[in-house]
Amino acid sequence: MADLFAGFDPVDPPSPTPPDAHAPLADRLRPRALGEVIGQRHLLGPDAPLTMMIRSRRLSSFVLWGPPGVGKTTIARLIAAEAGYTFVQLSAVSTGIAELRRTLATARDLRAAGRSTVAFIDELHRFSRPVQDALLPAVEDGTIVLIGATTENPSFSLVAALLSRAKVFTLERLSAAELETVVQRAEAQEGRTLPLGDDARAALLAMADGDARYLLGLVETLLLVEGDAPLDVAALAAIVQKRAPLYDRGQEEHFNLLSCFHKSLRGSDADAALYWAARMVRGGEDAGVIFRRLCCAASEDVGMADPQALVQVMTAWQAFERIGMPEGRLFLAQAINYVATAPKSNASYVAFDRASALARDTGSLPPPKHILNAPTKLMKELGYHQGYRYDHDYPDAFAAQDFFPAEAGDDHRFYEPNERGYEREIRKRLAFWDAARTRRDDDA
Repeated sequence: MADLFAGFDPVDPPSPTPPDAHAPLADRLRPRALGEVIGQRHLLGPDAPLTMMIRSRRLSSFVLWGPPGVGKTTIARLIAAEAGYTFVQLSAVSTGIAELRRTLATARDLRAAGRSTVAFIDELHRFSRPVQDALLPAVEDGTIVLIGATTENPSFSLVAALLSRAKVFTLERLSAAELETVVQRAEAQEGRTLPLGDDARAALLAMADGDARYLLGLVETLLLVEGDAPLDVAALAAIVQKRAPLYDRGQEEHFNLLSCFHKSLRGSDADAALYWAARMVRGGEDAGVIFRRLCCAASEDVGMADPQALVQVMTAWQAFERIGMPEGRLFLAQAINYVATAPKSNASYVAFDRASALARDTGSLPPPKHILNAPTKLMKELGYHQGYRYDHDYPDAFAAQDFFPAEAGDDHRFYEPNERGYEREIRKRLAFWDAARTRRDDDA
């Protein structure tokens, strides 16, 4: 049977033998059974979906989606072991389609010998579409049970055919309490308490940002500190470097934070909008992306309730481009505060949607001839421009003419300004013009 394992390293159920004492702390503390996994109770609790799958000893393909350091690889390995499956680990970063096909061929041989195989593929989203497609037949016919791990939204990163054949389970960032449990296990493993004061210990957990693997790296560094005097936050910061925020400008987190930012603006919460913008800036986001979203909010959500909002944003954007950072954050903050605190109206946005619906329903109706220009004699003879009334020749510069095609019907009111901000004045103006049209109809 040994020749069947060429091309990959199948793993049997975990042995109770302690790991190498010289291995990294994260490896030495790796859970040896699912009951030891910290967090993810929504997936691993008594009646949770993964627990029920293990209990039946019949695994189906699934994808573990979550941030780094929350146990995706460990959970996959332990599930395979406790369900009695052979475990094969591949990395989408280094595995090509040729190696994948060799692995699948070996899995078919194992299946013929009565053994089921879990193929765990880390960073599954990094597989190209052709490689993902190559997995499909083996998943469909049961040659392998696919367990994928990804930090990217599977809806965006996996081909639809593969996604339809695998459930998606979302793993959560570890809470501060769960990270504290990780630290306590490390201290028990090493027989030493970390030399940290209460505030520094809390700061250490915050630095980990929900990532147990990163946290254990920090713990290893602190275990090298000589002496038992507790460190304060400043001393801790001098020893360990704060991690860069998790933010990928080209992936889902980019769109998530933009969505949080825009909804905070719409909800008139300047503080939250500033926070999400700061998160993006710290993550390396292009300020132009943030200003573009501000422009959208200034028009979509503020609109005519404060027409100056768009002007303010564009002016701040120009100032930012001329001055640059770090002073540019002043213009960004001012624009954010203006849009967030401005009166809100989406009446213009809704009005265009209504107009678009009528345009779609009425097709190519000819415009009324009285509002068409007549630059030629023939066009004048055909009635072009005949009956047009020049508004400036009338009181209040309003002639009360119709501008819709006759076949489109009457009484089309798309724009309905509200009573907030400048639109309150616009409502009065529209009411005045409506009254003038009514007088026109009565006189006709």
